[in-house]
Parts: sequence; C-alpha cells; structure tokens
Amino acid sequence: MDFSRTERNQSRHLVGITGVIVLHIIIVWALISGLARKVVDVVKGPIEVKVIEEVAKPPPPPPEVLPPPPKVTAPPPPFVPPPEIQIANPTPAPTITAVTPDAPLAPSAPVIQKPVEAAPPTPAVRSASVVCANYIEVMRNAVVYPREALLDNIEGEVVIEFTVTATGQIRDPVIRSSTNRIFNRPSLAAAQQLRCQGQGQDVRVSLPVSFKIR
Repeated sequence: MDFSRTERNQSRHLVGITGVIVLHIIIVWALISGLARKVVDVVKGPIEVKVIEEVAKPPPPPPEVLPPPPKVTAPPPPFVPPPEIQIANPTPAPTITAVTPDAPLAPSAPVIQKPVEAAPPTPAVRSASVVCANYIEVMRNAVVYPREALLDNIEGEVVIEFTVTATGQIRDPVIRSSTNRIFNRPSLAAAQQLRCQGQGQDVRVSLPVSFKIR
C-alpha cells in the first residue's frame, strides 16, 4: 500500500470540505445583509420579451409543366395481298328426273280461214297528154331550161305525178324520178300551168318533162 498517495487524497478531501463550508457562510451572510433581496428585486424587474418572427421562406416556384412527348407510332406494315385460292366448282350431284308420259292432246277446233279479200285495184295512171288540153303548149313554151345546166351542157328528164280532181284541179304534185335535181323546180312549175279536164273522179296523172339541148 502506498501511504504517500493516501495522504495526498486526504489533503484534497479537506480542501473540498473547507470550500463548501466557506460557500455556505457567504450565502448566510448575504441573506442577513440583504444582498439576496436586491438580487430578488433585480430578478423581479420587467423582462423584455421579443418575439422573433421566423423569416418565411418564399414558396418554391411551381414545377415547370412540360408537354408530354409526342407519341411515336410504328408505320403500318406493308399491304400484302392474300394469296388467291381457286376453289373448284363442285360437280353437281346427278339428279333423278321422272319422265311422265304426256297426256293426250285434246282435239283442237278446226280453224276456219277467212277468205282473203282482194286488194282494190290501183287506179291506172293516165298521161297528161290525154287529160290536159294544153299539154303541148306547156311543153313547148312553159318549161324553162336552167341556166346552170345550159352552161355545163347537162341534159335530163323528170317524171312528175299529180292528182286531177273531178272538177279538174291539180293537187299533190310529187317527183317520181329525176336524173338531176337541178331540173326539179322548173318541172313542178310547168305542171302547175296545165289545164286538165275532170274525169268524174280523182285520177292520177303522169307528166314526163325532158330537158335536151338542141
């Protein structure tokens, strides 16, 4: 056992006890002398209380809204026509048909043929030289030769038919034949100048007109 260390610890213990006793003596003296009251009065004085406002931090800016990225769609696959499948027409199944004997035909009534009516005889076409009194005079003086036909040395013939009524009037003149249409107009004009006699009924009359260069 080290007695030197024990003596040192006891000395330190005595110093501590002495310090505590001195402190208690000072406190008792302060209470008696009124120093403690002054300390209490000072403590009772108004205490300024300041409220320190917390500096409000500005709100953070709203997050920037970005537009959604465009949708990228894959291109459609190339059109591939479906393979042509030829379907053979099914062969028709053989059908069984029953042939029934035809019923005997009923005797038909005899057909009575009507007698064929004979067509009325066509009236004979008469010549203008017979029916019309001034036929020769008109053929000599009333027929005008077209100037164009004379210059080109063209000859021809026109046949005109017309109806002579029972009173001798001339109606419905028509051109039956013509070798050149250039002679049609003067031929019709000559037919209108004829004076024909009535035959008691309407008769068809033929008038041939010849155009010859003499």
